Amino acid sequence: MREKIVLASASPRRRELLQNAGFLVEIRPSHIPEVRLPGETPVVYVLRLARQKAQAAAWNPGEVIVGADTVVEVEGRVLEKPATEAEAKDMLRSLQGRWHAVHTGVAVRTAAGVLVDSATTRVCFLPMNDNEIDEYAASGEPMDKAGGYAIQGLASRYVDRVEGCYFNVVGLPVSLVARMIGSLNTHEV
Repeated sequence: MREKIVLASASPRRRELLQNAGFLVEIRPSHIPEVRLPGETPVVYVLRLARQKAQAAAWNPGEVIVGADTVVEVEGRVLEKPATEAEAKDMLRSLQGRWHAVHTGVAVRTAAGVLVDSATTRVCFLPMNDNEIDEYAASGEPMDKAGGYAIQGLASRYVDRVEGCYFNVVGLPVSLVARMIGSLNTHEV
């Protein structure tokens, strides 16, 4: 029997990743303000948001709630989702020709409690010229993606190397989620 989880996110990528891994997924988004606190590191930030999302989602006994949040960090700068095409271009310029980190915080909530963890994946982008940046930004693909790109989409042509969980960059470290759910399930009374 496939395990059912409630995803506290409207992300179609997270839903698809979980479904592809064999989970039955119900969408129940949490609407938590995504505002980084002064002095908050990127990892602490995504852990806090993941926990808040999982705790804010309506919960019924027996349910497994998964909350997650992802940011990109390049040279100390945190990149979330671009609000405009110009912001997407700026993000792409900062990523091209160098390594960056993709941090995802994950919170799993069950009757046993809330477990929070994170995954970090390093990605190296090839250099992009201004025309390539303009064309990619104009495609619309960057607009709802942390860091302004989709590794599984048009941006794949610029990804030179990945160190860590590829699915984390797509939107959710699925193996981490599965381990967390398994850990909480073994502790339920």
